[in-house]
Amino acid sequence: MLIFVSAAPLHGAAAGSVSGVVCDSSGVPQIGAEVQLLRPDLTVLASVYTDAAGHFTISSVLPGRYAVKAMGAWFLPSLRENVRVRASTIVNLTLNTLYEAMQWLPAEPRAGDAQKDDWAWTLRSTANRPLLRWLEDGPLVVVSDGTGRNRKLKARLVATGAEGVFGESGERISASIEETPSNSRELLAHVEFEPDSAAGMESMLGFRQDLGFAGSVQSVAAVAVHPELANDGSDGLMEAAVRSWETIQLGDEFDAEVGANDVLARLNSPSAETLTAMLPFASAGWLDGNTAIRYRMSTMLSRAGNVDGADETKAQTWLPAVSARNGVLAIEEGRHQELGWERRTDRVGISVKVFADRISNPVIEAMSHFAVGDPGAAAILLDRTNGLLHCAGPEFSSIGLTASFERGLPGGYHFRFSYANGDALAMGSTPMSRAASLAQVVGGAHPHRAQMYSLSLSGTIEGTGTRWRASYRWQPEETVTQVAPAEQNAAAPYVNLHLRQPIHLRNNGTGGLEAVLEMDNLLAQGYRPYLLSDGSVMVFAQNQRAIRAGLAFNF
Repeated sequence: MLIFVSAAPLHGAAAGSVSGVVCDSSGVPQIGAEVQLLRPDLTVLASVYTDAAGHFTISSVLPGRYAVKAMGAWFLPSLRENVRVRASTIVNLTLNTLYEAMQWLPAEPRAGDAQKDDWAWTLRSTANRPLLRWLEDGPLVVVSDGTGRNRKLKARLVATGAEGVFGESGERISASIEETPSNSRELLAHVEFEPDSAAGMESMLGFRQDLGFAGSVQSVAAVAVHPELANDGSDGLMEAAVRSWETIQLGDEFDAEVGANDVLARLNSPSAETLTAMLPFASAGWLDGNTAIRYRMSTMLSRAGNVDGADETKAQTWLPAVSARNGVLAIEEGRHQELGWERRTDRVGISVKVFADRISNPVIEAMSHFAVGDPGAAAILLDRTNGLLHCAGPEFSSIGLTASFERGLPGGYHFRFSYANGDALAMGSTPMSRAASLAQVVGGAHPHRAQMYSLSLSGTIEGTGTRWRASYRWQPEETVTQVAPAEQNAAAPYVNLHLRQPIHLRNNGTGGLEAVLEMDNLLAQGYRPYLLSDGSVMVFAQNQRAIRAGLAFNF
């Protein structure tokens, strides 16, 4: 009853009006277009026509919630839902052809969890674009609700503090700008740096061009400069990557994607050499309704971009994972091939994949009190601000299987369960009572057959608007690299919790401040300590315990 009363017009209240302009997708006003005012059940309450300037006015409208529909010759009808009328309400509508509306449909998400953060912008899809829908009275319409309209310019400024993250600890300030100069093009720029310091600067620039039914082309350029990362005889690390790819659609049954990552890395030292690599990737899929069979091949195994909830506006998502071996930089790369079957509906997704990996220079992360110049420092890449380090493990191969099940739950919540088996690197069993050199400890790493289980939940708390994502990923604690490292949308190891709490500054509840909190490996699981010959202790882990917190301003 309360819902019905709140949705109905308020009889006896002062009447208002609904006015606006009807244009086509290029902004040309449409003369003689019919505009209807609809009740919440989509029955017609009033109907008018636009004048020579495309303008319309519907007078004597009682306060309440309505829908407004515009119709014109050669166009699909356009429907704006959830219009709240008080006094003078302005509603501008855009009419689109069927071809334009089809180009506007968002592409399938990259993988798995379709619940995307508003600002985890991806070059593959834009979830806030209009959608097609059949109305109960018959016509096909382009639908939007007003609050989610696609704006041509978005910006986000974030101030955070981080602890326990390789190459990111300390205060950080980041800025993102997304621009949509036309219906078929999108641009994104992001820069992140540490204030009042020469440490840690990252930036990225992304571009996307829709090709209509043919697919799309995308490019991303990312650069990171980290003076705080070093090894013996060097001072600072520079990374750069350019990723370009094309998505191809062949009717409703086939799609494909092909591209390459051009990457380089360089240590800042007199004798340093620039390490370069071209790492191609490709995929192809056959679709039959809700079912698909896909093949994927990749050669860059950047874990940052594969983790569930990875922020694709950040440069680190697109950069390769690097370490050091005998004083020389090493890029984690290899060859990943998978063949999978998946079935997805509006609420349920199931996938099963078999894969074969050959991984070179796998990154092993640890924590110690090494200093540049210490024995063994040439074999590591060290973050001098927090003692975290990366070293290169031995090359190994793995054949395995992954499976996942996900389901949308009532209230907008999302559940995902994943399983994988395959090889991961495990450390030797040197006891803490017996000291060993760094080379001996790292040399003891060996492939170990293991299984992985993960569970993740995400959603938005109604009323407060709190967006949250919680996950737990388990695999044997003796393993120090992930099982199936190329698996997309995999949960990060162990217990993780991410929160975003809106702090509204505007009356309509959009934009404003947000509090951001990200906590990784809350229980500090998976640590493997080893005593080194110099008396120090080195602790290996798949995922370091880390925390990021701060404020974000959206406008």
